[in-house]
Amino acid sequence: MIVEQIMTKNVHTLSPESTVKSALTLMRQHKIRHLPLSNENEEVVGLVTERDIKSTLPSFLKGEALEEHLHAPLSTIMNCNVITGHPLDFVEEIAALFYDHKIGCLPIVNNRKLVGIITSTDLLHTMVELTGANKPGSQLEVRVKNRPGALYEVTAVFHKHLVNVHSVLIYPDPDDEDYQILVFRIATINPIPVIDALKKEDLHVLWPNMPGMSSS
Repeated sequence: MIVEQIMTKNVHTLSPESTVKSALTLMRQHKIRHLPLSNENEEVVGLVTERDIKSTLPSFLKGEALEEHLHAPLSTIMNCNVITGHPLDFVEEIAALFYDHKIGCLPIVNNRKLVGIITSTDLLHTMVELTGANKPGSQLEVRVKNRPGALYEVTAVFHKHLVNVHSVLIYPDPDDEDYQILVFRIATINPIPVIDALKKEDLHVLWPNMPGMSSS
């Protein structure tokens, strides 16, 4: 899946010359927490977040002091080092950016112009859909040797039992680099027949490991 498929295209934006008050009003009106700032060429030149604004408006400010802060230009509080993405970036790559840089949003740029935005909420929603966590089913974890054909051996059992796979994730076994953990989301509420079939094929089921059940 690429970014263009999940990004918000109607992006609310202001300029660095806009006031803190205008940004606060826009955020409250549209219930957003991130506001890209652009110039006359629609190029991203900064970013202001709800947290940035709150940090400039201490609760003790009142009267003229508060008005002075509210009418300050956004250029005084904006983040100039904005990380951006491209519409054709893969969602997995974007997720890595969020993780590595601990950011809450990512303006999307094409030919230097702002064309969209993705927030951490958008990303979480997409990941839930990609993994099938929002669909009825069961989760299975199977430990296999890290070799060609291991994934096929497990899915062949699902095929034999007419069980559809919502998603599969793979990560290395933390205890042995020669093995991998396959995490399946399968379209059945009762996984026990499939688990029994996997074990008959000498496949190591890590989860579910219910009381009275052996994992091997």
